[in-house]
Amino acid sequence: MIKSHIGLKLAIMLAVSVALASCQTGKPADNGTPGPTAATSEAQPSSPSPTPLPSSAPPLTPQQQMALNTELIGAATNNDSAAVVALLADGAQLEFKGAEGRTALVAATKSNAVAAAKSLMAAGANVNTKDDLQDSAFLYAGAEALDEILEMTLAHGADVKSTNRYGGTALIPACEHGHVSTVKILLAAEVPVDHVNNLGWTGLLEAVILGTGGEAHQEVVRLLIQAGANVNLADANGVTALAHAQATGQGAIAQLLLNAGAQGAP
Repeated sequence: MIKSHIGLKLAIMLAVSVALASCQTGKPADNGTPGPTAATSEAQPSSPSPTPLPSSAPPLTPQQQMALNTELIGAATNNDSAAVVALLADGAQLEFKGAEGRTALVAATKSNAVAAAKSLMAAGANVNTKDDLQDSAFLYAGAEALDEILEMTLAHGADVKSTNRYGGTALIPACEHGHVSTVKILLAAEVPVDHVNNLGWTGLLEAVILGTGGEAHQEVVRLLIQAGANVNLADANGVTALAHAQATGQGAIAQLLLNAGAQGAP
């Protein structure tokens, strides 16, 4: 009885030893059941990194970049808004300067290409960038009464104190030309009303000296007075707007100035 018990115990110990050995070697145990393989008992190698995707487009060559930029200015000049958007998507540069130092936005403005100008400003074009004549989109639109573009430039950060090649603000040439609606826009935008340009003229002086004295210029003078223009500021020669008006027979304007406190002989 004792011998059979010892024999059974030895048999059990032998079976356990064989099972442990098969687990370590990956060989099947005596009972025919396969043990784990070396691959399962060791760390699996990491999967290879995914191959990076190629860039969407190769870099533009200088010639390609120049062609796109030139096409953009042409599209802007022709008011082709769809082409403007497409060219920008292809890599055309907003602030590239072409002939006469014009950006696409300045070119669009000088053609009164409203739709193209709108697309360019929406894309971030600088409304204060100037061409070789020192015209920006804002300054030119103000001088030429391109009111729709002018209002867009104001909404996109126009510098109302910026000056043109004559040292004048956008308001001064608008006054000269009698652009009543434009003068209203610029005064509402708080363009300095008494700014003096390189000729020694304010908007009021320029409206009188270079104006016709007609209804449009009378209204401009009235608007300037309402905005607080100094009616007694003289030009570089010491001549006031009132004196100029009287000397050129602009009676209605002279009366407006007198009513506003201008000093001089009635």
